[in-house]
Amino acid sequence: QVQLVESGGGLVQAGGSLRLSCAASGGTFSIYAMGWFRQAPGKEREFVATISRSGGVTDYADSAKGRFTISRDNAKNTVYLQMNSLKPEDTAIYYCARRSGGFGISYSVRDYMYWGQGTQVTVSS
Repeated sequence: QVQLVESGGGLVQAGGSLRLSCAASGGTFSIYAMGWFRQAPGKEREFVATISRSGGVTDYADSAKGRFTISRDNAKNTVYLQMNSLKPEDTAIYYCARRSGGFGISYSVRDYMYWGQGTQVTVSS
């Protein structure tokens, strides 16, 4: 049974930083690409960042490029999202997700089978 548990969210002022973590259990973590998504009130869930199985390939939404960094530690079954220079528009619930099958990175919600419960990030102006 696959479980993903996010942590690290909170309230931060604009310009601040947060580091989100997602601990995975069940299955073999290292053979799946992972992703971070977010959902703001009244909006659809949107892609933030994705990372390949080995961590060698990453990609980001335009809104995250230059400010966020996704990484993973396969020995710890954990994926991270370092968020710097946070803006009020980054306020959302952030979810980590595990890719379906042994495929590469993906930007699509539909390509991810397992999801965490989410962690709230609130950026005040």
